[in-house]
Amino acid sequence: MRVEVVAVGTELLLGQIVDSNSSWIGEQLALAGLDSYFQTKVGDNLGRIVDVIELALSRSDAVICTGGLGPTQDDLTREAIAAVMGVPLEESEEAAERIIAMFGGRGRRMPMNNLRQAMKPVGAEFIPQQPGTAPGLVCPVTRPDATTGEPVEKVIYAVPGVPWEMQEMVSGTVLPDLQRRAGITSVIASRTLRTWGESESGLAEILADRLDELDRLAEAGEEGTATIAFLASGMEGLKVRLTAKAPTEALVAEVLRAEEAVVRGILGEVVFGVDDDTMESVVLDLLRERSLTLGVAESLTGGMVGSRICDVAGASDVFRGSIVSYASDVKFDLLGVPEGPVVTEEAARAMALGARRVLGTDVGIAATGVAGPDEQEGRPAGTVCMAVAIGDPGDPDSVLDSIEVRLPGRRRQVREFTVISLLGLLRRHLVGI
Repeated sequence: MRVEVVAVGTELLLGQIVDSNSSWIGEQLALAGLDSYFQTKVGDNLGRIVDVIELALSRSDAVICTGGLGPTQDDLTREAIAAVMGVPLEESEEAAERIIAMFGGRGRRMPMNNLRQAMKPVGAEFIPQQPGTAPGLVCPVTRPDATTGEPVEKVIYAVPGVPWEMQEMVSGTVLPDLQRRAGITSVIASRTLRTWGESESGLAEILADRLDELDRLAEAGEEGTATIAFLASGMEGLKVRLTAKAPTEALVAEVLRAEEAVVRGILGEVVFGVDDDTMESVVLDLLRERSLTLGVAESLTGGMVGSRICDVAGASDVFRGSIVSYASDVKFDLLGVPEGPVVTEEAARAMALGARRVLGTDVGIAATGVAGPDEQEGRPAGTVCMAVAIGDPGDPDSVLDSIEVRLPGRRRQVREFTVISLLGLLRRHLVGI
């Protein structure tokens, strides 16, 4: 089955919003064993939306439209699909009551234009999952086969442009329905290993022999083999995605378990987590297991380290706080950094000790550097000094370590890479405790 994705919204064409929805849907279609050869973006114009959907139906068996289901006049996906189906729109009393109840539950007045979202093309069905006020749609449509001219059953799905709403509907209804229509009975699943410390090309080089072996097994028609792909994801780390296909969930889980063990054995300590793990969640778990508390002193990251840590539920039992010592005098007066240059390993070590002392924690970590675009203190952009302080400096088992690195990218990238690099430095020491 061929599935096409149509993203609706003028803001996508203008570059005001990045079309991450199409990327996510494309990935999920591939994991579900469904072919997808085209993705299209179209602005908020009824005629052009109709044309794009008609083109998609002419070359694909199913179309997923994302966006354009809101309550305003420029939300035209419902109308476009109705035009493609050749039917009018009708209001669903049940959908209208659900939307009214959502606003009532939030204690907010409902603008009446929200009831536009209760309209659907005649013959269409609402998607059961509805995390927001915009219901999704499953719309059957018949088109002549390109070769025989015989009528063929096709389908249009419409989901909101809000990513988390779209993802819930696609996972809960769209993908299972597509697999049912395609007659797919095998199970395709993936597992993502999170890594830090090697480049994408470096990972590929380290795993080269394993990649060759998997290719050889696939060409020989061996069942129960996996594939490996790489994805650079900024401060989320470098991802190594393992994908397998098998007749049952139990068998595909076994293939992934076995392949994960092989890949971990090759990559070693650069693997810090799996699937939804983040460097901060892994570090917090390690601290928790060792009954250690954490304090942070950060300069160029401006609170980004603390923010990432606070995104992890339950962080408060380990994390005491972050001191954003952006100005040099804050480093000197509050953290006890010796007066002088502040982009040095010495300054970073003093900041880590200062964070431990001021916040009363077992562990202190710190980062100082030059995010760019200009150099500072004669140090080029991307220069970052990081430090970890664990335990009392007088204790023979204490740790006081620092490194200086040169991180790539522009200002935002340097700051993000600093976050995962600093937490990765702490992880390396915690693993050895």
